[in-house]
Amino acid sequence: MDSKNALGEFLRARRERVRPEDVGLSGGGLRRVPGLRREEVALLAGISSDYYLRLEQGRDRNPSVQVLEALARVLRLDASATAHLLSLAQPERPAVSRRRARRPEAVPTSVRELLDTWSGHPAYVQNRFTDCLAANALCRALSPNYTPGVNLLRAVFLDPAERELRRDWEELTAEGVATLRGHIGPDVDDPRLVELVGELSVRSDRFRLLWSRHEVRPMLGRTSLLSHPLVGDFELRSNKFEILGTNGLSVVVFHAEPGSRSAELLGLLGSLTAPGATPWREDSRAASEATPSAGYLRTAGAEPSHRDDRRTASDETSRPDDGRTASDETPPAGNLRTAGAEPSHRDDRRTASDEPSHQGDRHAAPGETPPAGNLRTA
Repeated sequence: MDSKNALGEFLRARRERVRPEDVGLSGGGLRRVPGLRREEVALLAGISSDYYLRLEQGRDRNPSVQVLEALARVLRLDASATAHLLSLAQPERPAVSRRRARRPEAVPTSVRELLDTWSGHPAYVQNRFTDCLAANALCRALSPNYTPGVNLLRAVFLDPAERELRRDWEELTAEGVATLRGHIGPDVDDPRLVELVGELSVRSDRFRLLWSRHEVRPMLGRTSLLSHPLVGDFELRSNKFEILGTNGLSVVVFHAEPGSRSAELLGLLGSLTAPGATPWREDSRAASEATPSAGYLRTAGAEPSHRDDRRTASDETSRPDDGRTASDETPPAGNLRTAGAEPSHRDDRRTASDEPSHQGDRHAAPGETPPAGNLRTA
């Protein structure tokens, strides 16, 4: 980055991205530069070629608003990029005084409390450099990188696990870099920004390419396509809200479409990562080998399997001892029918030796329980 010629860098980068046919010019013939030539931009904007050259070279840093707006039309800039262009041409203020005037990056206590009350919505706080300053539990369940002290842009570009999580990684990285430029504006010499851009430019070819494009986007919500190791693929929408009274802090809140499959999986993720559960990064390998919708849905309260209702032989023997041994105990008829065994007809045949005992049963008083011996004989 050339902090002393931010305006010239922006004009040159955006000029190279406009094709001649986009502005009604012939694109034929040999062209030594991508996009438009300087003289073509000057002609379309109604200014001299020499004056435009001075703007790109940084020899004139205070063009009028009318000139900048004309250049924005030629370069096909949207509202956000045009506002960024205007900010780059503002009279430069000492960088030291800007840094001294900043408020400390402290998340208000009320905002931290608010994050914790959103138990069903992942939410976090970031500064304009995408440093995470606070996050609730469900947000940390989405990714361990939603932890205070982690730079989220750095994590997206350099952490392999974060790239696996993001099915829309290409789009996310492009938006992240463009949004960072929009947040920074003309303050490109900030030490925190210089450090971050320097590291990412060295370690990530994609970041270096995106940063050179000088794209600018406002801070808007988006739909994130995630592939979580615990619950699989789902979508979350996000919105950003600026925290007034702070130095560019914003709250980002995720939510799923009500009643959707994504809403179910987000709730499932919350139950699987409740306090006391193992952090998901440690479980990711085992979870990835399992089918998420089977075991996890039972955890989330799905109907239990009827097989769970069947008691095994080990369950029967674990019942409290009632004083009878297994050989003395006659299983109830209902158990025999449940197990599929047919009752023996020989048990229904009464022998002559049985008759006397049943005679005794006939003399029992109404409601009186027959003697235990008679039951065993029967």
